[in-house]
Amino acid sequence: MSDMKRHGNDVAPGDGPLDEGDTEGVGAYLVGLALAVLLTGVAFFIEGTNLVWGPSIPVALIVLAIAQMGVHLVFFLHITSGPDSINNVMALAFGVLIVMLLIGGSLWIMSNLNHNMMSGDRTMQMAR
Repeated sequence: MSDMKRHGNDVAPGDGPLDEGDTEGVGAYLVGLALAVLLTGVAFFIEGTNLVWGPSIPVALIVLAIAQMGVHLVFFLHITSGPDSINNVMALAFGVLIVMLLIGGSLWIMSNLNHNMMSGDRTMQMAR
């Protein structure tokens, strides 16, 4: 308690005093759960129906997946644009950067290896 007096309002999320009637956190989790279930259900519906134009299904699934990630980031990981979550946003951005570099580098290496590989005809001619 003396730490809270010394630092004023500088309290980490979740370290504040607990109130008996505090259901704001549970309500936010339930809203997030409802949105996640809804997005998952829509994705399964789009995949299993003929109501959606066939070539647009992958695009719709990608959009729903991005929306699902947004729901999880906001409602479950509590990553917002508020001043108290700047470190979380920076850590998330750094992680995304590293993953994109790994994926991009792997694709670049694989395409260069594929391009530089000898065809089967040239390999057979060299073996003679």
